[in-house]
Amino acid sequence: MKNSSVKDKVLYVFRIPTFPVLFLINTIFGFSLSFFAPFSSLFGIDEVGMSNAGFGIFMTVMAIGGVLISSYIAKRSDTRTSRRKLLLITSLTGVLGYALFAILRDYFALMITAFFLLGTTAASVPQLWAYARDALKAANIPSEETPFIMNVLRMFFALAWTVGPAVGAWLLVIIGFKGLFLCVSAAYFFAFMTILFFLKEVPKQATPSKESLAVRKHLARPHLLSYLVAALLLAAAMNIHMLNVPQFVTKVLHGSEMDVGYIFSVPPIFEVPFMIAVGILATKMDNGLLVKIGFFIATIYFILFSFVSETWQIYPLQILSAAQVSITAGIAISYFQDFIPEAQGTATTLYMNSTQIGQTLGYLTFGFVSEFIHYENLIVIYAVLAGIGFVLLLFFAKEKMNVPIVESKVQDL
Repeated sequence: MKNSSVKDKVLYVFRIPTFPVLFLINTIFGFSLSFFAPFSSLFGIDEVGMSNAGFGIFMTVMAIGGVLISSYIAKRSDTRTSRRKLLLITSLTGVLGYALFAILRDYFALMITAFFLLGTTAASVPQLWAYARDALKAANIPSEETPFIMNVLRMFFALAWTVGPAVGAWLLVIIGFKGLFLCVSAAYFFAFMTILFFLKEVPKQATPSKESLAVRKHLARPHLLSYLVAALLLAAAMNIHMLNVPQFVTKVLHGSEMDVGYIFSVPPIFEVPFMIAVGILATKMDNGLLVKIGFFIATIYFILFSFVSETWQIYPLQILSAAQVSITAGIAISYFQDFIPEAQGTATTLYMNSTQIGQTLGYLTFGFVSEFIHYENLIVIYAVLAGIGFVLLLFFAKEKMNVPIVESKVQDL
């Protein structure tokens, strides 16, 4: 497939067993998150009446639930329980969790729902991606093609975000948060039914040793820890940005909720071609270098965002956002999975948990710091976080960046 055209490469991916179904499920998950994530701060602060600090604590509790529960699910998926069954469970909790979000307005009731139900649902995406890696192994796909294929899978997530936030904003205006959350619940039910009837069991491609499942042992590797901390810091920056943009646009730039929806819809339009291009590049060059470039672009994006004074100025900047997301949300994950090839559930969840911890840091930072400084000044803080992540990746993870790919290819021979 190396010398094939882009069209042939994409068609090749569609012919891999189970992948068309995975594309559909990934799109559904993308729509579900795109309906909620851009408007979460508006829901907590404006709809429920939480303080900024209270909202930060609320989102932190939900993130902690995601980290704890998804870590447990990851071990189950790599040892005993099939990923298909776990995908069914995590989709079902999404149905129940968002249905309760539609009717509950009590702070503590929402917090309990967020921790247990949506915390479980948070494992759905890493389990889907781990399932995809198992499916590639079962189909005997060459390991060097994995980054491109995984980026195509991530592309379908991005496709949902091209219209998801705008549709979510429209639904919010027409039927309010109750109707919006019922739509998200229905989307997870659609995913549940798709998994139940169309997704087949895929055998695990390796029996993980206790050593490969020992998270502490992996964290003791300095280069690996540096990579995870860098991912954590970028996730924190991205999360503060996502929560800050709706408040910044509506309260500082005096835009509307529809403006927020359009702003979040712009990057995915460019992410689709970027992901195809980056996926092809990943088969020809060092993935570690690509990841560094992605972190650098993210830092520049936040720095430029701090100079925005009118709503229209945000739109061209979203192209940079699309460029960094196409790398850091696609190649970065498949690259990290190569560190622990025999335990894909653990590898994927370890990376995703690092980003979720980063999101937790983002929730707390947004909630408490925005009590004391204006939304426009908050941008500087998360630009610095992204910059530190880039420096950490550039200097402290340098020793190991090329090793996992080589090891993975040797194991495949």
